[in-house]
Order: sequence, then structure tokens, then C-alpha cells
Amino acid sequence: MEILNSIITFFIKRRYSQIEFFMKNPLEAQQYWLTYLVNTAEDTAFGKKHDFRSIRTESDFKEHIPISTYEQLSPYIERCMKGEQNVLWPTEIKMFSKSSGTTNDRSKYIPVTEESLEECHYKGGKDMMCLYVENRPETTIFSGKGLSIGGSYQPNPLNPDSDSYCGDVSALIIKNLPYWAQFIRTPDVKIALMDQWEEKLEMMAQNTMLENVTSLHGVPTWTIFLMKRVLEKTGKQNILDVWPNLEVFVHGGVAFGPYRDLFKTLVPTKKMNYMEVYNASEGFFGIQDRLGHDDMLLMLDYGIYYEFLPLDELGTEHPHTLSLEQVELHKPYALIISTNAGLWRYMIGDTIKFTSLNPFRIKIVGRTKHFINAFGEEVMV
Repeated sequence: MEILNSIITFFIKRRYSQIEFFMKNPLEAQQYWLTYLVNTAEDTAFGKKHDFRSIRTESDFKEHIPISTYEQLSPYIERCMKGEQNVLWPTEIKMFSKSSGTTNDRSKYIPVTEESLEECHYKGGKDMMCLYVENRPETTIFSGKGLSIGGSYQPNPLNPDSDSYCGDVSALIIKNLPYWAQFIRTPDVKIALMDQWEEKLEMMAQNTMLENVTSLHGVPTWTIFLMKRVLEKTGKQNILDVWPNLEVFVHGGVAFGPYRDLFKTLVPTKKMNYMEVYNASEGFFGIQDRLGHDDMLLMLDYGIYYEFLPLDELGTEHPHTLSLEQVELHKPYALIISTNAGLWRYMIGDTIKFTSLNPFRIKIVGRTKHFINAFGEEVMV
């Protein structure tokens, strides 16, 4: 497995020069994606309605397309879910990431295209390993397996007789992973995608406790449940007695701070690394590129065009967004994205602030619904 570790590490590190390129040329990278997205989608139903063909500049883009919440974009998404194609994006859409409800307590169904899966979600997964290797060149992470706790997926409720399906974004990623990636992860896909949590937890513990697990990936709460069950089944005192080569936990979804001490109890070594990523149903946005720091590199070549809305613009009739070159350090912004999954000027509901402008690094600071607009109303997205 040492040979495999060396081979994978060699190929993973080759991506770093491309990451460095967008770090050094961020505005050019974003301009490329804006042009690509608009040109690619100009003949979609959404593109025709908003006259994408006449968009030539960033100002045109903002003038032609309004900022959208999920409720405002959902009629288009519903058309996609019912099987209509070329609505938001020209290539076939048959996957939808199901995420938490909005203000009306309905689940959100976010389109996932082949492009967004390959150029965003998978690319993010490879890049987090690339950046980890860059930080820890002595790593032996690929001599063992990565343990990830996936969600589940179901038939598309609006088109159940088709091959369209929806589920947690983690489930969509695992279901469509290439064969080579399955070789370096655990548990088996059938177990990872089970929908009954208690049974799934039991099967995962049983199937992973004898593996050489070198990395953990997931939400802190689920990962803690799994580690505790593994310890119960093995009778060991801490997880290093089960997985002695474990070296990193890649986490996202919620703030890690409240769970850090518990992890240190379960994994009692100062050699354990903790790495934050910013990924969601809508895309993969940030990766902690410097272990030991609490910010993340904004990933600028994933098929996403970013805008940033000052919080005092929330709730205004014509909110004015900023592009990357206009942002300031330490000021909170609502994140607005346009993506190769057909989301257009979409407000995902997160607020971020910049900790560095060269390169662009960010921290998640909250949700837009936690901020009050100028009229004293709660802004809910």
C-alpha cells in the first residue's frame, strides 16, 4: 500500500499548480466562468427569458438577472424535476440534491448536472486531498481508506417512473464515484447509501472496524456516533486502538468548535489533523488550505461565478452586489452564486467574510436569516 500511497500522492500534487494559478489570477478565473456560464445557457428557457444573448458584461449580467431565493427559482426547478430539459441548463438533469427546508418548511431540491458533479463536487474532493498533501507531504493517507458517512437517495417524487432521483448530496457523490475512488474508501457503497440510520450505523461499524482507516469525512455529529459505536463493538478505549493510522478528519456542514474536545478524547493524539471544507447541495466553495488556520481558500475554478451582497442591501428593492475585486476584509456578505448546475444569482443563505484578499480566503459567519434588515424584519432565505 506504500507504493499506492506514493502513486496517488504524486498525481494528486500535480493539481496544485492549477490551484496556484487561480490564486494568482482570481479575477481572470471568475471572468472566464461568467462568460462560460452565460454562453452555455443562452438557449435554455431561463436564458431566453433573461436574454442571455445580449449579456456582454458583468453589469449586463446583473441587470438582466434578478437575485433569486429558492422560492423564486423553484418553478424552474419543478419543471426540471417533472422531466422537462433545457430549462436552467442545456445538458440533461436527472439528479437533485435534497436539502433542508426553507421558510415554508418544504425541502429544497437543487439540480445536480454532470458538469457540477465532475467540475465542482468531485474536483473539490480531489482538491481537499491535494491541499492536505501540500500541507502534510509526509502523509501516508492513501495507504489506507477514507471513511465517509453518506446519506441516502430516493426516486424523484415528481417523476418516479424515470431514472431521475434525489437525495443528500453526499449520496449522489458516492453513488456516482468512479471505480478507482471506490477502491480507497469505505464502507461498501450499498452500506453507505442505506436509508435506515440505526441499521446503517450498525453495518458501518461492523464493516469498518477491521479496515485500515486513515481519514474520516463527514459531519461531526454522525462521525462521533459512528466512532462511539465502533468502540462499543471492539471494547477499545479510543479510536486509535482501532485505527492506529488515522491522521485527518475532514469536516463541514456545521461549526466544528463545539465538537473539538470530544474528538480529542476519542482520538487522543496531537498528530491528528482537522481540515474544514465548505460544501453544500449547491456546490463546493471553500477548502482549508493551511492546517492550523480557521479560514478557507475560496475555490474559483469550479464552474461557479460569485457575487457578494452587503448585509445592508438585504431586503432592498434593487440589491447591489459586489464582485470579487470589490470586497473588503472582515465585512459580512451574503453569498450569491451562479453555477453549472443552472442556479442563477442564487442566494444560498450563508453569510461569509473575507480574511484575506490575496489569495481570497473566507470564513462562514452565519445565515442570512439571522440578520435584521433596515425595516426590523427578519430576512429569511
